[in-house]
Amino acid sequence: MNTQRANGNPLSGDLWGGLAAMLVALPSAIAFGVLIYTEISPDYAGEGALAGILGAAALGIIAPLVGRNGGFITAPCAPAAAVMSALAAELAASGGLGPDRIVMLLAFTALLSALFQVLYGMARAGRLIKFIPYQVVSGYLSGVAVIIALGQLPKLLGLPKDVSLAHGLLAPQLWNWTGIAVGVATIVAMAVAPRFTQKVPAAILGMLAGIATYFALALFNADLLRLHGNPLVIGPIEVSGSFVDAAGSRIMSFLEVRPADIALIFVSALTLSVLLSIDTLKTGVVLDALARHRHDSNRELIGQGAANAAAFFVGGIPGAGTMGPTLVNFTSGGRTPFSGVAEGVFVVLVFVLLGGLIAWVPIGVLAGLLLVVAWRMFDRGMFGLALHRSTRVDFGVIAIVVLVAQMGLIPAAVVGICLAILLFIRDQIRGSVIVNKADLHSARSKRRRLVDEADILGRHGREAAVVQLQGNLFFGTTDQLFSELEPDLATLRYLLVDLRRVKSMDFTAAHLFEQMKERLQERGGELLFSGMPSSLPTRQDIEHYMRQLGLVRGSGGIRIFDTRDGAIEWMEDRILETAGWTPREEGPPLALGEIEIFSEIDSAAIAELAGAMREISVAAGGRVFSLGDEGDEIFFVRRGRVNALLPLEGGKRHHLATFCRGDFFGEIAFLDRGRRSADVQAATAADLYVLSRARFDQLIKKNPALGGRVFEELAFALSKRLRVADTELRSLEER
Repeated sequence: MNTQRANGNPLSGDLWGGLAAMLVALPSAIAFGVLIYTEISPDYAGEGALAGILGAAALGIIAPLVGRNGGFITAPCAPAAAVMSALAAELAASGGLGPDRIVMLLAFTALLSALFQVLYGMARAGRLIKFIPYQVVSGYLSGVAVIIALGQLPKLLGLPKDVSLAHGLLAPQLWNWTGIAVGVATIVAMAVAPRFTQKVPAAILGMLAGIATYFALALFNADLLRLHGNPLVIGPIEVSGSFVDAAGSRIMSFLEVRPADIALIFVSALTLSVLLSIDTLKTGVVLDALARHRHDSNRELIGQGAANAAAFFVGGIPGAGTMGPTLVNFTSGGRTPFSGVAEGVFVVLVFVLLGGLIAWVPIGVLAGLLLVVAWRMFDRGMFGLALHRSTRVDFGVIAIVVLVAQMGLIPAAVVGICLAILLFIRDQIRGSVIVNKADLHSARSKRRRLVDEADILGRHGREAAVVQLQGNLFFGTTDQLFSELEPDLATLRYLLVDLRRVKSMDFTAAHLFEQMKERLQERGGELLFSGMPSSLPTRQDIEHYMRQLGLVRGSGGIRIFDTRDGAIEWMEDRILETAGWTPREEGPPLALGEIEIFSEIDSAAIAELAGAMREISVAAGGRVFSLGDEGDEIFFVRRGRVNALLPLEGGKRHHLATFCRGDFFGEIAFLDRGRRSADVQAATAADLYVLSRARFDQLIKKNPALGGRVFEELAFALSKRLRVADTELRSLEER
C-alpha cells in the first residue's frame, strides 16, 4: 500500500514518510541532547533537549538539499552523543572551564567535524572510509553502547551525581523508585510494541508509556507535578532571542577560540567526523539495496558536513544518516529528498506547537530510551565468534576496541586504526602470495619442440621453474614467500617470477628478490621477471622503482620479459644449450628425410612421399591459412618459423603455438578434412613441404605399408603433444 501511494503521489508519500521519520528521530534527538548537556551540569537538561531538537531540524532540512539522496534521513545519532558527552565530561572534569565555555567548545568541535566531512567529500574519500574493517566498527559502536548504558543507569536509578554506579548498585536506599518505574515502563513498552503494531514507532510508544507512568505516580505524590526544580523531568526549555541572534553569537564565538582550544578538541573532532561518516555511508548502502540505486558517497559526505555546520549555527547537536528513521521513511513512502526536508519541517512544527510539553518529559523516559538504543547498538553476535577457532581473532579485535573505549573514545579510535592495519596484514599473510609454481615439466612455452628437444627438457626440466605471484609484496608477506621458495632456490638454475597479478612492492620485497638473484647466480643461473603490472602501480612505476634499487640494469641485473611465454622459451633455450643442443631454426632448407617425423623412414619410401609433396615459400608475415578455411593439407617446416594464432574479438589474436624447422602443423584438417581451427602466419621467411590428404590417399593405395608407417609416426608425435597439453591443463586447474 505504501509503494502504491509513493508511485501514485510522490508528494503524499514523502509527507507521510517525513512524518513517520520525525516520530522516530525526535525522541532520540532529545535524549541525545540531554545526554550531552547533563555531562556539563544536571541543570543543563533543558538546553540539551533544545539542542537535540534544533539539531534534528537543521540536519533534516539541509542534508537532503545538498546530498540529494532520496529517502535518506539525517538526525542526531548515538556515536555523536557518545563522543560529545565524553568530551563534555572531560572538559567539565578539568575544572578550569565554565559551563558556557564548555558549550562553546562542544559547538566548535561539531563545526570542525563538519568541515572535515566536507573535506572528505571534496577529496573523494567516501569509498575509503568504507574500507575500515567491520570488526573495528562493530567494536567501536559496541563500546559506545556500553558507555551510553553505563552513563544512563545512574539516571535510571536516580543516583546523586557524586555517587558512582558501582556504589549505587549496592545501595538501594539511594534509588529513586519513581524514576526506575518510569524508565522500566519505557523499556518494556519499546520492547513489546513491535509485536502489536508497526505503524507507530516503538520510541513514541515507549515515551508515551513512560510519561503516562510518571503522571499516574503523580496522583500519589503532588511534588511530581512541580516543573521548576524537579530533577525527574527535563524542565523548562527557554529560547532567548531569534535564530539570527543565535547564529550571530555562534559566529562571534570564533573570536574566543584560541590555538590551545583547537589542540584540546582536535582529536575529538576528527574522531567524530570519521564515525559520523561511517554511520552515514553504512545507512546509505542499506538504502541503496532497498531503493535499487547507488548514492554518491562523496556528495553525501559534503551534504552531511553542510548539515552539521548548519546545526552548529542554530545551536543544535551534530548527527548522521541514521538507519531507523531512514527505514521508516522509506517504508512509509518517502522516496525523494523532499521526504528528508519534510522530516525537518515536522520537527520545527512539533517544537513550535508542543515545545512547552517537552519540558515535562521525565529523565527516566530518556534514560530508558537510551538504554534500549544501547542494547540495539551492542553487537551481541560477537560472542558467537569466540566459539570458533577461525573467528577468535575477530572476536578479540572487537573485544579490545570495546574495552579500550571504556578508557576513552579517542584511545579506542587510535587502537581501532592500529587494529585495522594489523587486520590488513593478517589478511595478506593468511593466504599465500604464490598463485602457482611449476617447473618446465608442467610449464612449457608455445614453441613446439621436436622430440629430441622435448626429451632434453624432460630430463632437465626441474632446473627451471615459473612462479606466479599475487597481491601485495611487502614486509608482511615476504618472509612467507621466501620460506616457500627457499627449497627451490637450492636446486634451480632459473626462476621466472610472473608479476601480472601483483599490486604493489616495497623495499623489503625488492631486497628479497636481490637475495634470490644472488642465490641463483652462485650456480650460474638467473632470476627473471615477466608480466610487469599494467595497472596501478603502473608498469613504469614498478620498473622504475626496481631500476632505482639496481635490481634491473643493463647487465648483471634481473632480466625482464614482456610475456611469460617469451621468458619460458628463453629458459628452455638455455637448458638445451647447456645440454649441447644446437638450434636448427636457421640454416638451409631441410630435405624431406631430415624432417623429424620422417627420420626413421627408409629412403625409398621418402622418395615416394616426395613425389606426392609440393614445396611453397612464405614471406615473413605471410598467411599460410586462416581460421575457417577449407583444406586437407599438412605442412612440414623446411626452414624458418611460423605461428598459430587464434582470432579474438576486437581484432586481437591469441598466440597458440610456434612451429620451427623440422616440425609440422595442419594435421587436424589432414586427419578429419574439416575446416581450419586457427590462423597460421609466417614469423620469418619460411619454406614448407605441403602434403594433401587426397594425394596421400592415392599414394597409400599403391603402398599401404607406407601409409601405416606415416600414420604411426604422426600418432606418436601427436601423443607427445597431447601429454604436454595434459600437463599444462592440470597446472592451470591447480592454480
